[in-house]
Amino acid sequence: MQNISPVPGAQLGIELAQSVEKRFPTSTCTHLATIPARPAQYGTWPQWVLPSLKALLAERGIAAPYTHQVATAEHAWQRRHVVVATGTSSGKSLGYLLPTLSLLGTSSQATALYLTPTKALGSDQLAQVLNLCGSIEELFDVHPSAYDGDTLSEARPGIREQSRFVFSNPDMLHTAILPNHSRWMRFLRHLQFVIVDECHSYRGVFGAGVSLVLRRLLRLAKRYGAHPTVIFASATARDPGAHAQRLIGEEVVAISEDTAPSGTRTVMLWEPGFIEGATGEHGAPVRRAASTEAAGMMATLIAEGARTLTFVRSRRAAEVVAMRSAEELAGMGRTEDARRVAAYRAGYLAEDRRLLERQLDSGELLGVASTNALELGIDIGGLDAVLTAGFPGTIASFWQQAGRAGRRGQGSLVVLIARDEPMDTYLVHHPEALLGSPIEATVFNPHNPHILSGHLLCAAEELPLSEEEIDAFGARDVAESLAAQGLMRRRARGWYALPQPGAADIHTQVHLRGSGGRIAIVDHSDGRLLGTIDAATALSQVHPGAVYLHQGESFVVDELLLEEHMALVHQEFPEFSTHARTTTDIAIREVGEKVSNPAPGLWLSNIEVEVTDKVVGYTVKGRDGSILDMVALDLPPQQLITKAVAYTIDPLVLAQLGIDDIPGTLHAAEHAAIGMLPLIATCDRWDIGGVSTAEHPDTGLPTVFVYDGHPGGAGFADCGYERFREWIEATYEAVRSCACDHGCPSCVQSPKCGNGNQPLNKAGAIRLLGAMCAMLA
Repeated sequence: MQNISPVPGAQLGIELAQSVEKRFPTSTCTHLATIPARPAQYGTWPQWVLPSLKALLAERGIAAPYTHQVATAEHAWQRRHVVVATGTSSGKSLGYLLPTLSLLGTSSQATALYLTPTKALGSDQLAQVLNLCGSIEELFDVHPSAYDGDTLSEARPGIREQSRFVFSNPDMLHTAILPNHSRWMRFLRHLQFVIVDECHSYRGVFGAGVSLVLRRLLRLAKRYGAHPTVIFASATARDPGAHAQRLIGEEVVAISEDTAPSGTRTVMLWEPGFIEGATGEHGAPVRRAASTEAAGMMATLIAEGARTLTFVRSRRAAEVVAMRSAEELAGMGRTEDARRVAAYRAGYLAEDRRLLERQLDSGELLGVASTNALELGIDIGGLDAVLTAGFPGTIASFWQQAGRAGRRGQGSLVVLIARDEPMDTYLVHHPEALLGSPIEATVFNPHNPHILSGHLLCAAEELPLSEEEIDAFGARDVAESLAAQGLMRRRARGWYALPQPGAADIHTQVHLRGSGGRIAIVDHSDGRLLGTIDAATALSQVHPGAVYLHQGESFVVDELLLEEHMALVHQEFPEFSTHARTTTDIAIREVGEKVSNPAPGLWLSNIEVEVTDKVVGYTVKGRDGSILDMVALDLPPQQLITKAVAYTIDPLVLAQLGIDDIPGTLHAAEHAAIGMLPLIATCDRWDIGGVSTAEHPDTGLPTVFVYDGHPGGAGFADCGYERFREWIEATYEAVRSCACDHGCPSCVQSPKCGNGNQPLNKAGAIRLLGAMCAMLA
């Protein structure tokens, strides 16, 4: 364990960390740091705050607001778009509720809209507002209401006619409210505030879609004579003002200094030990799974008296970690404690989730294993420890999860348990990248023509688009293309969407979270529809023989019927997982202007490419990571037109570096770069792909491509191009510092490699990446 300077209040966290180290002698604490407690900074109530609201808050223990709450509220009251980006449980909601409820209480016609990415968070906020409105006479007629997929059809007309504060989500706004805006005329005409909660979660394809939905909303409100102020709430992130501004296309003021108090927090970075005798691909050593380590760690902490929340990456893992932790506690003779451990995930009934939240908050539950459903602003407090089993994808998400511990002023422990992947391994060995300022940019591209075209048609269907509005969307070329296809027509009064005989409504064809076509996943034993999956990923996720997880249940795919848009599965709980193997070809379609020659022998470009993928089989892996079987498949190829960042190396440079295994070197460097791109762009490695070749037909030279896995690109490759030096330096360090001899999942092996991680040359990749760092310096 690393020595650290004593910090007042740190003893609890350090003692808990020592108990974990004692329990896992073959694992490694790579870093231990203590973040001191932070006192609160208070402001004064704005004069315009509704007096009865101020009195009620004071009665409930809020004598004065934090200064960041005051700043947020003042900007919103002055009708400036604003984003508040502070830590978990810092009271962001008061910052947007003060102006919203004060205006609703003094203007009898004013309305407000709250948008959230998750149903659980929306329900939590609605309950809070219902309580406030029910206690203040001036707010009795506000009638706060949820308007989402669970809202009964018979209740919807009453909400449209009476509610002045509607709680919804971007999907419902897109598919139900905007297409029916004439029914929402009263609400839109008097719309004063739009609250966009947890806005940092809007990234990639989803972020681009939400951005365009928000712009369509503001456009319609303006047509009805309203000019609503948008209030964003975000986790701490890099440049939240720029992110919020990109979401709506208008200037946004940023409030990012967190003035709420926090207790002393000890942060431990943890690398699980190796499984004795287990080997992965090509004999690579296999570490214990992060979820397995987390289950034992949670049991140890509970036995020490620490109330613990464990975050995992899947619904099944939540169930398994809770079960294994309870079993370990029972094995210690702590049967009563074992009964006070539970899982929490999406898919539970709302009343069951609320019960678990109350039990965790009150201390009735000692331990909970959860997906990121508990990461967002749901009010949970009093925790002594938070475990994160695997890096959650962004540094902002890590701090959101960490912020669940010690929020009532007590000392606490936060542990990041690394998975056997390049990103996790890099972070636990380079703590400054995680514990310093957030370094990733929230990336999405609202100008992606593949996404923009659908939303432009939706906007034109809602109301004809003026020339000014076409330009505001940045959609002149897209509009001309849609007109050429016969989907839009330009007339004297604006741009109109043309009806397409036999086609479904355009709003139902445009999906916020994916590229469109969906494959239904059906349990053919009882005809139950389990869910849907994007057609673009179906071949690699629900191919025949694939293990598919749904709400903690395991299924095996029997047939993939592409023409019927259906995958037939049956329930089974195999002791293995499956991983698709693919072949990928890539062709350059358009080079554009983003091409550079940063050093002799090195060319860098941000280009449009056509990717052809073909799933050729899958690997069957045991629970310990060992390979049990390899199965061949014959499935049709898929084409994808997207954006890529590419670098090309002169063979003379490779020769000077003593690199003779060019394919293995480039392949290893490509894998490592894919694993590290999430460090600078808010993506998952499954959002991106790569191709490397010793002589690409379009360049005639050794070339490595990393591309976005979404039509038109989601902005990830663009970010890689803009921050290429930073990306490659981190990639080099991740590979160079890995202790394995020939490559492992922590550096150059990839779980999604279609070629079975062959060939790979780690030594060559280190020489190449190191040389590139020197060339870019």
